[in-house]
Amino acid sequence: MANGTRLANTAWESLMSAHAVLMRQFAAQDIWRELSMREYDVLYQLSKCPEPQRIGELHKHLLLSQPALSRMVDRLVERGFVERLAAPEDGRGVRLALTDTGRDVQRRIGRHHARDVARAVSARLDADELRQLEAICRKLASPEE
Repeated sequence: MANGTRLANTAWESLMSAHAVLMRQFAAQDIWRELSMREYDVLYQLSKCPEPQRIGELHKHLLLSQPALSRMVDRLVERGFVERLAAPEDGRGVRLALTDTGRDVQRRIGRHHARDVARAVSARLDADELRQLEAICRKLASPEE
């Protein structure tokens, strides 16, 4: 294997290992009573949107298949955390938004989760490393040109 290929794959494996370790650590926290981590992720993504989103747009930001996301949205609607709204530009289209209850739950869990994330990464990385990590991840997440 060429050195560039080996380095890229080693870096990728390190990123995936770090993700797995941190996600196990976060999942073990005692904050996931009302929602699973995946359900929280849906609420979090919706909380970042300035307006209701189509499920296809929401799907771009989540690690769920479209059918799994649809089923999860159904459950979140049934539980009163998410609402379906008619899309103004398309009579048959649907947009998703947090309900007041969903927003409250997302914020409450989010405060605890944000502290857990800060504690976990700050224990391993200093401020300069955190800035480097953010820059690298933003670069990797940006669309290819």
